[in-house]
Amino acid sequence: MAAEPAGMADAPPWSLRRRLLAAIVSASIVLWLASLGIVTVISWQETNEVFDDALEESGYMLMAATTDWDERGLLAQARPPDGGPGRKVDMQYQIVADGRVLQRTEGAPLRPFVLGFDDRDGFADPEVDGNRWRVFVVRDEARRFEVQVGQEHEKRFEILEELAESLWLPVLGVLVLLALVCWILTGRVLKPLRRTASAMAAKTPDDLALVPTAGQPRELLPIVQALNGVLGRLDAALQAERRFTADAAHELRTPLAGLHMHVQLLQRQHPDLAAPFQKLRQDIARMTALVDSLLTLARLDPLAREQLVRQPVALAPLLERLLAAYAQEAAQRGIALGVRCELDVVEADPQMLEIVLRNLVDNALRYCPAGSRVEIVAARHAGRDRIVVRDDGPGVDDASRTRLTERFFRVLGQGQGGSGLGLSIVKRIVDLHGIELAFGSGLDGRGLGVSLDLPRSGAS
Repeated sequence: MAAEPAGMADAPPWSLRRRLLAAIVSASIVLWLASLGIVTVISWQETNEVFDDALEESGYMLMAATTDWDERGLLAQARPPDGGPGRKVDMQYQIVADGRVLQRTEGAPLRPFVLGFDDRDGFADPEVDGNRWRVFVVRDEARRFEVQVGQEHEKRFEILEELAESLWLPVLGVLVLLALVCWILTGRVLKPLRRTASAMAAKTPDDLALVPTAGQPRELLPIVQALNGVLGRLDAALQAERRFTADAAHELRTPLAGLHMHVQLLQRQHPDLAAPFQKLRQDIARMTALVDSLLTLARLDPLAREQLVRQPVALAPLLERLLAAYAQEAAQRGIALGVRCELDVVEADPQMLEIVLRNLVDNALRYCPAGSRVEIVAARHAGRDRIVVRDDGPGVDDASRTRLTERFFRVLGQGQGGSGLGLSIVKRIVDLHGIELAFGSGLDGRGLGVSLDLPRSGAS
């Protein structure tokens, strides 16, 4: 397993929480200050308008107070003479003496805003004719009369509504910008987390190298270190298993070969026991095939895809050799074996490709009854090179198809011998080549079909 570069592992880990908090708080402060500036500018503009309106209102009030009033005691209209828009302040005035309204503006009530006011001046919130008013009352020093200036509460709410209408769009824009900035900053801060997660997800039995701890956030270090511990133990276990499989298979080959020779000799010396000795030879042959499969898997397991030496393989001669090798067995079983090749050359390891095809043909012949057909087809399909081995035998149910490549798995009820490793070897070899392996229906919708879709040109 790969070791970390010297010095990198000694660097103190940084805190993901602190970086995330610093990024969000910094962005929030900056955008809050920007939002505060926007609110201040808009509020200043609105306040200036209100103050200007109050100055204007005072000017018109002075004008009205210095002119005559009519017999009903109405002051001259304190409105813009040019018919401009209504003012925001819109105050109404009363001059009250002995509880009677002597003078008032047209919008003021007929009766005083406030009766029985004791202080020299102050504010009150009376309700007059069903409307709430905010009223300021001031008396002269001799308490002969008082001036009451009122403004409806509704007018004040209108000012707030105008302020809200001016502010909602900028504030919404700042909030959207804050969300976008936080999203970007969060993504940047959490990038090491996603990178580490991708490195963990990419781990396979062929790649059990330790995940680097250098540059990892402090919060993620315990997870990475625990994973590295698991990877180390898993790698040691796999290495031990592979060594045991290879050593055991290698040690078994020699005694099995000797046992096979002794049984042959005994069969010649005792022809009356030919049948039992033939059965013993078949059992030894199955054991030898199992040992060969274990040796093959032991050689394939440590390999990586990059270690394969691919080269152009002439497919027609390879299929012809397969046909010749299995022609006699197919004839003895009463099975029609055919080949159709429309591909000239494929890129693969020639020995491994031959092992794959031999295992697939051997499986098809083993499990098909007499009178069946087995066909090997190599052709282009959907822009890719495809090799298919199909038969019209008993087939395999859908539940068993998903387990066909498991080691030592055999479909029950077939009545045929086998090690249960043939398709496991096929699976391992096609994975090394990047070939897509699929199981489906065979000839005429019956039996089993195994398809091998080779990678496109330039793909690995």
